This record gives sequence, structure tokens and C-alpha cells, in this order.
Amino acid sequence: MGASLPPKEANLFKLIVKSYETKQYKKGLKAADAILKKFPSHGETLSMKGLTLNCMDRKTEAYELVRLGVKNDIKSHVCWHVYGLLYRSDREYREAIKCYRNALRIDPDNLEILRDLSLLQAQMRDLSGFVETRQQLLTLKPNHRMNWIGFAVSQHLNANASKAVEILEAFEGTLEDDYPPESELCEHTEMIMYKVSLLEESGAFGKALEELHKKEPKIVDKLSYKEQEASLLWKLGRPAEASKLYRVLLSMNPDNYRYYEGLQKCLGLYSESGQYSSDRIEKLNALYQSLSEQYTRSSAVKRMPLDFLQEGLRRP
Repeated sequence: MGASLPPKEANLFKLIVKSYETKQYKKGLKAADAILKKFPSHGETLSMKGLTLNCMDRKTEAYELVRLGVKNDIKSHVCWHVYGLLYRSDREYREAIKCYRNALRIDPDNLEILRDLSLLQAQMRDLSGFVETRQQLLTLKPNHRMNWIGFAVSQHLNANASKAVEILEAFEGTLEDDYPPESELCEHTEMIMYKVSLLEESGAFGKALEELHKKEPKIVDKLSYKEQEASLLWKLGRPAEASKLYRVLLSMNPDNYRYYEGLQKCLGLYSESGQYSSDRIEKLNALYQSLSEQYTRSSAVKRMPLDFLQEGLRRP
């Protein structure tokens, strides 16, 4: 950036970028004017001045300056990137993507532009392009955890959950046994839970439960662990074990409607259609009578019976 400028002006250009990032727009504008006083046709400075003006609600001037910047330095990836950012701010995502691609023709391995491009590809549901860009980011910087996760997410969104699991497993293969450090426990927990959810989505319930149990010592979110375990046990046809877990979860939070629904499913008392037989209504009534005695202060335990009691009242 600002490579064609003398040292003093090059430092001023860095100040423009920093001022833009820290939202000190007047300061950035002053630095841009100082450069343009000596180099009035400097494309990258014109573009950055335009981007700064855009943040000051001077949109017409902004577009004029950015277009002039591109015209004066059409081979600058900075000018094209800024042009893309301008379009993105106006939600002109297709035009922004075109600008990013022009920037990448000049600087194919620019991580910042690739990241910006990938976000817009996801936004516009260009999922095959999203996969390609996230793979390129991973290839360029494989030691960055978020690039592995980003590539996995791109495959997941592209309806390839099994491939996403393979990517996360490949990433885990690069880790030391004592990973993660304490400062990254939460992030690592989220990755493990994401991998388990991918296995569940793929229909590999047994493998998902096995993975959950195997990684349990490294999962700090014990509530999510129990919720996922209960869900998987039920899907594996082990309702007795799942119902015990849902009762544990209810003891932790008796106002969570999902736990009541989960318990009903395990007991064979849940109806997707909301229609219940007389026998099922009787059993549900007994269940919620017992639960209401146990959780006297819960509003959910009082609300849930309305679903099946109303069905009973509608019967002749």
C-alpha cells in the first residue's frame, strides 16, 4: 500500500488506513489531503480518501474519488479492494465481488481480500465459490485454526457435512495431545460440539455419541454436552437413558420447553401433530402433575399441559 510514495507520504498513507480502521475519519482525511497536495493523481490515496468520505455520509464524492483512483492506478489491488468495500457498504454485493476478483487478479494471495470475498460469496449463496475461496485461505495459512473451521463450514453449507467432518479431523491431527491451552478451551469446545452436530446431521448418531464421550474431558460447556448426549441417546433408540438425562436437565432449568418435549418423546408421549388419544392425555396429565409438584415455581410446567388438555376439551 502506498508503495509508489516517498517515505514521508508512505507513512501518511499508513495513517489514513489506521484512521479509517479506528474511525478517526477527519484525521485520515487530513493525511490524504497532505499526500494529494504533492501527488494529486495518486490512485490509492484517492481511493482511501473516497472510502473515508463514504463513512462521513459524503457518498457522491466517495464514488467519484474511488473511481478516479481506479482509473489512475488500474493495476492496484488496493484501489479495487476499496472499490469493492464501497459497493459492499451499499449492499451492491455482486458489484463488490467483481471488484474483489479484479483485486485478486493483481494480488492472488491477499488474505484480507480473500476473506472479504468469502463472506460475500456466503452472503450471495455462491457456495461452490465459497468452498474454493476458503480452501485457498487454508492452503495459504494452514497454521491458522479459523481457516480450518472456515473451510469446514463452507463444505457444510455446500451440503457436504461428511467432508466438513473430515476437515475437522484433519485439523485435530495437527494438534498436540495437551491442546488446547486454558485460554482456548471455550473455542475448542465449540469446535468439538460443531463436529458432533455434523456427525449427527450426517446420520452417524453412534459415532457422534462416541466422539462426545471421547472428548468429554475437553468440553467445558457441560450443559450443551448433556443436551447433545440426551438428543443422541434418543435418536439411537435408547429412550430410558435419554429420559434420565432430560430429568437431570429439568432439575437444572425447569423452564426449558425443549427438555419437556424431549422427556415426552422418550416416554412415547409426544405428538408432532398436536393430536393425542385419551389414553395418552391421561398419561401426560399424570406426568405433568408429578412434574408440577417437583417444580412448583416453573411456569413452563404449567404451560405445557395446555397443549394436550385443549385437545381433550375439543373431543365430544
